[in-house]
This record gives sequence, structure tokens and C-alpha cells, in this order.
Amino acid sequence: MRVYKIVTFSVVILLITVLFAGAATVPATAQTDTMQFRYNAQHTGDYSPVAGPVPSNGKLLWNYTTGSSIESSPAFANGIVYVGSDDGNVYALNATTGSKMWNYNTTAGPIWYSSPAVVNGVVYEGSRWNNNVNALNATTGAKLWSYTTGSAVFSSPAVVSGVVYVGSYDTNVYALNAITGSKMWNYTITGASVFSSPAYANGVVYVGSFSNYFYALNAITGAKLWSFFNPRASMSSSAAIANGVVYVAGNDQILYALNASTGTNMWNYTIGSAPQSVPAVVNGVVYVGGSDNVYALNSSSGTKLWNYTTGGSGSSSPAYANGVVYVGSDDNNTYALNATTGSKLWNYTTGGHVDSSPAVVNGVVYVGSGDGNLYAIGTESVSKQTTLSVVINPTTVVTKQQFNVTGMLNTTSGTPIAGATIQLQKNVSGTWQNVNGKANTTTSTGAYRMSTSESAPGTYQYRTTYAGNATYAGTNSSSVTVTVNKIPTQLSASANPTTVYQQLTVNGTLNTTEGTPIAGATIQLQKNVSGTWTNVMTNVTNETGGYAFSQNEIAVGVYYYRTIYDGSTSYVNATSNVVTVTVVSKASVLADLNALSLTVLGTPNSAFIPGTKIATLAVIGAAKVNFMVGSYGGATTELKSALLPRMDGCAKTGKPDGDDWVRTCTAQGQLYPQVQNLIQELQAVQG
Repeated sequence: MRVYKIVTFSVVILLITVLFAGAATVPATAQTDTMQFRYNAQHTGDYSPVAGPVPSNGKLLWNYTTGSSIESSPAFANGIVYVGSDDGNVYALNATTGSKMWNYNTTAGPIWYSSPAVVNGVVYEGSRWNNNVNALNATTGAKLWSYTTGSAVFSSPAVVSGVVYVGSYDTNVYALNAITGSKMWNYTITGASVFSSPAYANGVVYVGSFSNYFYALNAITGAKLWSFFNPRASMSSSAAIANGVVYVAGNDQILYALNASTGTNMWNYTIGSAPQSVPAVVNGVVYVGGSDNVYALNSSSGTKLWNYTTGGSGSSSPAYANGVVYVGSDDNNTYALNATTGSKLWNYTTGGHVDSSPAVVNGVVYVGSGDGNLYAIGTESVSKQTTLSVVINPTTVVTKQQFNVTGMLNTTSGTPIAGATIQLQKNVSGTWQNVNGKANTTTSTGAYRMSTSESAPGTYQYRTTYAGNATYAGTNSSSVTVTVNKIPTQLSASANPTTVYQQLTVNGTLNTTEGTPIAGATIQLQKNVSGTWTNVMTNVTNETGGYAFSQNEIAVGVYYYRTIYDGSTSYVNATSNVVTVTVVSKASVLADLNALSLTVLGTPNSAFIPGTKIATLAVIGAAKVNFMVGSYGGATTELKSALLPRMDGCAKTGKPDGDDWVRTCTAQGQLYPQVQNLIQELQAVQG
């Protein structure tokens, strides 16, 4: 459990080899009906009374996948493991099989660091987002009561003699009636939130805060007995109490040993990190995490006995059981260390950081991970253990695109296992289900290969499984993720011609971005009306992805059209380019002919070769005559053949050419576009 640092985690599932023991079972020996954070209310972290045999090889017995990271530390009672998840749920899992018995949704966001306490058939758990302390029936998960504090509850409850002690970010430490949830007392630490989980010993509650003080409170009245002042930093951590000594770390990276009766500092030791780990105190030794080390210190003097360096910060709180120290690390591992020498016995790699503090019961280590899983790690008892790897390639595809699932089946010593049946499984609403028709037999090298696809977009989890036989243990691979996207599309639109007389046509094609036509898709024609795109009509693409719309516009003007494809389960939606269409009438064409004459008249004579200005007006006049008698083709010919070539040099070469009547580019720049537009308008009227 992190005791001061609040970090938002994104769940990242790595493609790693994870060992599952399909044939292994969790030992069923000692039972316990009470367990709290760090095993007991004193937070000693000594699980020896219920730990059972030491796991010899650290193999996975089962794992349960929740919807988000698990920073909460598990508690065991009566064959059930309880843990909170950042998906907002408290889970109760069968300790032998890992199957879910119930879950309680706090509807309040991540549980984060609050760890359950299980006492007398009741689960007590804090909640961050709705500020509650909840009491749940341990068998059914039904809520018995909840008490609302003034802010988030990161603290793990301690339950002693019918009283629940818990801290809140509202600066209070609360004592609640364990049966009714009613408040018995609260102690306010002015201006300092309480992230610390209270510890209890001999009628005293010990708790830290984000002030520079650590407090000892009377458990019955809440009155302050003493406080320890740290002049350098706050004392937000949780403490362990053993043999009349309080062991607690400050934010100055120092572990303090305080007299439990007076608060006097007996010794201190620099652990090289802010207090991210609650000490375990057993047999005269203090075990605590700091930076990337686990330390063992003499509990009387603070002298270092040994340290073990992990690959990440020491965020998890160590658990002790029968000569072994178990601790998680941000390097994704849970370590088992010899408690006397600090040497590594084994480590188990998860898919995420391990901030959760292990619980050790009946020969099994239960611990959560940032990959969203609760793991049960123990001793696999089969003669030949196996490993099953898996890889998805590619990891990002589009709908209906095949992707490959490959991997290897070996013994743990690396020997390939040939002729074994490997089944592909898919995570469906939290349950692993076989994918029909997707099984493969391993080759002589232990390799397997399968291909599959998804018809709908989304993120999918797969794994492979080997059932095992009399010789080899069954196993599951790690889970791997494939992201399936819709197929991207492109939609074109055009109008030809772009100048029309009443009737216009908009056509185009719908393809994938790789150019494959999409047939049978509904295309919506839209028209821009006063700045708003308005639906006009629909059409369906043909086998080449093509579509066409015909539309009548009576009024003269410029119109803007586009087409829309709303997409489907397989294809991404698309919007075409905007098409501009000019609609003309006979009256507007005649007006434009007159406007052309006025432009010529307004152009300086010096811009024309002498005599050609009159000739230009004569050609325009001839075009008008043809137009007025209905000879639209004749009018077009006059402008296109007799006039346009006399002013096109600048448009072609950047300067007037030898047969141009208009001898400046400025004048051509005014006249040439008008003549071109009139030709298009005449052609539109001509039809």
C-alpha cells in the first residue's frame, strides 16, 4: 500500500509470459475469520500464525482480473480473499479457485489504497470518491451500513473490540460503532488531511497526518495522549507497533522508533525514500521498503542487518511468514526474501507495478497488481511444469482483418512440448471463453499459430490455454490485447458542369482509404442553407462505390452541396468535399452580356490595339443578337471563337500574345474571366 503518494494509473497490460498452474490447487489447512491490513490492528505484518508452508517455487495458482489497478491489500477470512480495486469494486474471491463469489460496487470511483478489514463476518472498507466507510456482509456482500466523512477515505480501517478506527482527508480520525456505524468520537488534526491507517495497541490509537505531527490517541475517548513533532517533514505514514515501540516513517525519508507510551524518539534510520512502506516487525527485526531497497533493521538499535535491492521503488509493505519476507515492487515483481540473510528465494512477475501489500495464508501469497489482477502465488506440485507464451501480431487492426496469435509451449526448463493442443480463449465480460474452431497443435519446436478476426471495433483480450496431461501441467498464457478499429473511408463529390440552368448533378464515390469500393452504403446529399447543412435526399452506392444525385434549383445563384456517409459497424463515417454550383437563367445571362459590354466600355482605349475595342463590342453585340433570337449555340461560338482568343495571352503565358486585341494583362485579367463565365452560362442554357 502506498501511504502518501497519490498517482493516477493507466492500466497497461504487457505481453509477458505468465505461469498458470491448471492442475495445482491452493492448500486448505488453517482457517482464520479475522484479518486486517498488515494482518492485525498493530500492523506488525507477521502472518506466521496462518501462513502455513512456505511456497518453494513461487508459481501462479490462479489470478482474477478486475477492471483496473489494485493498490488495495487483500485480506483472508474463512476461505475467502477480499480486496478493493480501482474499478470501484470490493471483491470476494474463493481463495482456492479464484472464482468470484460477490462484488460490491461503491459507485464512487477507485478504491485506491484503502484495504479491507474482515472481523466477525463483516468487511470494512474505505472509499475515496464518496467519502464513505462501508460495512458489508462478508458472505453476501450486502451493505450493512455506511458512514460518510467530509472527504476521501484512503485509510484502511482497524477494527478492535467493536470499534472501527479510520482516517479521512477531512482532517479527522474517526471511531465508529462496528455494528451500527454511528460515530463514537472524532479527533480533528487542524489543517492536515489523514491518509494514514490507524494502528491500535493497548488501548491507544496511533495515526499520522500530513502535518509534522504523529499522534497517540485514547482509543475510548479520542483524547490526545501525546504527539511527536518532526521539524523536517510531515508524518503521513502508517505505523507498526510491537513491544512498546511505534515504528513509523516520515516524509523526510527517515524511519523513526518512538516509545509507544511517551512518543520519545528512541532511534531513527534513513531509508532513502519518502514513507511508501509500512514496517513489518517480527522477532526483533524491522523490515521496511525504501526507494528501491528492502531493509532489515535491528528493532532495538536501528542497526542495518541487510538490504535487498529491487528494480523499482519500495511501495509495497513487507509481509513476514515463517522466515520469509514477501514484498512487492514497482518493477512489477513480488519478491520472496530470506528473512535472515536477505537473499532472494524467488520472484513472480506481474503485468504492472505491485503497490499492494501481500497477505500470506495456508502456503499462498495473495497480492494485487497495477495490471488489475489479484494473484495467488504458491507451490506447484506437478512433476513437469510448463510455460505458455503468446503474441498477437499486429496488435492494431481494422474490422474483419485477420490477426495472428502465436506462441510457444515449453517445460520450465525450456524443453519444447510437441503435439499439445492449444486453445484460444477470449475475455467476454470478465470470463475467459473458448473461441470456437480456434485450437492448434504445437509443432516439434513447441510452436503454435492461429488466426482470427473481429467484426466490430473495440479492444479485445485474448489468451491461450493448455489443459495438460498426465505428464505435463496445464497452464494459461498471459493475456494479450488487440485493438480493432473501423475501416477508414474516403468520400468524394463533384458536379459537372458547375454552371447549370436549373438542373444540377452531384456524383462521387465511397471507398476505403486503400481504394476498395464500398457498395450498398447510404449516401446523404446535403445543401448549405444560410450556413446550416440541411439534408436533401439519399442514394445507395453501386458495386463500384459510385453514387449520383439530380437536383433542380429554380432561383439564380451559387449553391453549395456536400455528401455524408454515416458509417457502419465496420466502416468509419466520412464527409465529402464541398461542391459549388452556379445556377443561371436567360435573364441573368443577358444581364451578364450587358455587364461585359460595360466592362469593355470602361476599359481605357490604350489597353486595346487601335480599332479593336470597337471590334470587341461588335462581337459582344453579335452574341447578344444570337442569344435574343434563341441561338444560344451561336452566341457561345461568338464569344468562344471570336472573342476569347483575343484576350488569352496573359492567362496562357503571362503576357499578351500576337493575336490579342487587349494588350495589357490588367485589362485581360478583368475581361477574360467574364467571357469564360458567360461561355459556361450559355452552355448551361443551351442544355
